[in-house]
Amino acid sequence: MIPQLILASASSTRLRLLQSAGLDATVLPARIDEQTLRGSLDSDGAKPRDIADFLAEAKARKLGEKYPDSLVLGCDQVLDFNGKSWGKPRTPNDAKIQLQQLRGQTHQLLSAMVIYHNGAPIWRHIGKARLTMHAFSDDWLQGYIDRNWDSIQHSAGAYLLEEEGVRLFSAVEGDYFTILGLPLLPLLGYLRTRGFLET
Repeated sequence: MIPQLILASASSTRLRLLQSAGLDATVLPARIDEQTLRGSLDSDGAKPRDIADFLAEAKARKLGEKYPDSLVLGCDQVLDFNGKSWGKPRTPNDAKIQLQQLRGQTHQLLSAMVIYHNGAPIWRHIGKARLTMHAFSDDWLQGYIDRNWDSIQHSAGAYLLEEEGVRLFSAVEGDYFTILGLPLLPLLGYLRTRGFLET
């Protein structure tokens, strides 16, 4: 019998990707103090990759211990700019500052996934993509933030590539699903290999 798949995330994009791939996932967002954990890891000098992995596992563990018979998928995405991790902007002004710093520069998005089953982590993966922004004007940037704040406040770096945020970029290298926060192909490959996905 194939275990139930639980997505420990409130991300509608991640759920949509799973559903589009024909997976039946139950959404149960893991309630962790992400801001405090991230701040602690940052102050300890943790690398962005390790922060993404730690937070993804914390979310999977939170629900994995409660639902041991299920496959619990925890996810997290961190923006890595010159070795420093960035999270979601707290205010429109934070978004403006972030995007001004990223303007004309290249950064990385790290999308981590961890699966818990029977009370333990059984698989993990970190996808990486490189994105380069062009030199957009301050006037256009302010309009972009005004038009899109409701959605970009939930995204590391204050943009969504699948929306108007694509206009910020001159080059993108890497897997599109990784940029959206769920490296889908490695996940499907693992589920197939373990017999959790019909083939």
